[in-house]
Amino acid sequence: ENVIEILKEEVRKEIKKTTLPISLELVGSTAKDTFIRTAVDIDLFFLFPATVSREVLEEKGLAIGRAILEDQEECYAEHPYLRGTFKGYKTELVPCYKIEDASQKLSAVDRTPLHTIYIREHLKNAQKNEVRLFKQFLKGIGCYGAEAEIEGFSGYLCEILILKYGTFQRVVEGAGQWRSGEKLTLTPGSYHDFSSPLVFIDPVDAERNVASALSQEQFKLFILACQEYRKQPRLTFFFPKRVRPWSFEKIKKELGARDVLGVRFPRPKIIAENLFPQVRKAVRSVRDLCEHHDFSIEKTSFTVTQKHVYIFLYPIMMTVSRTVLHAGPPVALKKNADEFLKKWSRHPRTIKKPFEKDKRLYVEIEREYTDLNVLLKEQVHQQSLGKNIDRMIRRECKILQKDGLFIEDLRLFWTNALDKRRTWER
Repeated sequence: ENVIEILKEEVRKEIKKTTLPISLELVGSTAKDTFIRTAVDIDLFFLFPATVSREVLEEKGLAIGRAILEDQEECYAEHPYLRGTFKGYKTELVPCYKIEDASQKLSAVDRTPLHTIYIREHLKNAQKNEVRLFKQFLKGIGCYGAEAEIEGFSGYLCEILILKYGTFQRVVEGAGQWRSGEKLTLTPGSYHDFSSPLVFIDPVDAERNVASALSQEQFKLFILACQEYRKQPRLTFFFPKRVRPWSFEKIKKELGARDVLGVRFPRPKIIAENLFPQVRKAVRSVRDLCEHHDFSIEKTSFTVTQKHVYIFLYPIMMTVSRTVLHAGPPVALKKNADEFLKKWSRHPRTIKKPFEKDKRLYVEIEREYTDLNVLLKEQVHQQSLGKNIDRMIRRECKILQKDGLFIEDLRLFWTNALDKRRTWER
């Protein structure tokens, strides 16, 4: 509280220099008294009058932050804001517009102060520790945080779930029965439909789904954890044991004869919120490239280290036949059939000229690629994988065979990937 007061005083000095009527609002778990003592962050919002232009809001908001924070990092949520440290505490200084109601919002962050007010007014004192318990449970199972890296539960979602169910225990009992598409509200009524595994209508803004960041994978993991916790509650759900990396001998034994390929490129120097969506897009694009050339991929995964991004492919086969039978249109579709014949009759890749079978045209053609390794080496850097990743991949990209992936940087990744036990079971 002392540090927050010092921070506010420093900010007020900078505000005076702007000559604008900017007010301050402490938001987030610190303001709502729902923070966990091992993770105390400060979120301070600068509330600008709605008459101020977006350009001025951004310029002045960033200038205030730059004058105060250490270890600064510019982030973006519709408009830029500053993240850094103040007297040892992680701190975010965010400019927004001052509004009385969500319908007045000019940007998504404008409603955040309204969330703080709502929780302060509705969350009972006894429920604050229920929120803390819930947050620590989510941390323990790896589902806490709405940021792109985690795709889990935000702090605000935790708070309104406690408002909905009353206690942590009741949240666990209720969530064990959830199905994909579960829709929750604090007030009855008709609301928009959202295509996400969990929908919780924001009590402050009925057009928003508070759970929109939650991925299908994390949704399933949370439900499983709730079901398992009800069967056998234990501390490891909240404080899992530290993972001891396996030896490479054990990793190789567990992986067995399965083929694995890795695509490695330098980590772009961008914030995690921008990096992880691009990495996920890159994984999808690389998989699509493989499957477009008939290399079936059993599954994919990725990890991000300090220096590199690794995309892992688990192919069903590393090589395919030299030729493939390519199906054309039904003979009855004369226009399409003529176009097919024109294209493939003298095509350089045609091995056996087009023929009719069961009233459909076919042609036997030579594949562009028969070796997955060659395909990746020649084509990965030509794909659209994400603005910042494309730049990195053109600079340096390595296709790594299985043995090249057994390195110290990846030992923890392999341990987590191959250990069948959940965090609470280890």
